[in-house]
Amino acid sequence: MALEITATTMTATAAGKVIATATRTDCGWHVTTWPRPVDRNAAITALMLAERLLTHGEDDPCAQEWRRELGRE
Repeated sequence: MALEITATTMTATAAGKVIATATRTDCGWHVTTWPRPVDRNAAITALMLAERLLTHGEDDPCAQEWRRELGRE
């Protein structure tokens, strides 16, 4: 997985394909795989979660924990 981060966008790629993106707005970061705006650190976590779900599935313990962390934001 590669994660490219700029001041206004983030892009997660796996196997050369974009799997998720995030865009900075006035109310936070909007991640294509997460239902609500989050802060910068949570956006990075959400992008990593997208990759983890792709490679390890829904039952992966790390993916489950990252979801819990994002839910507490």
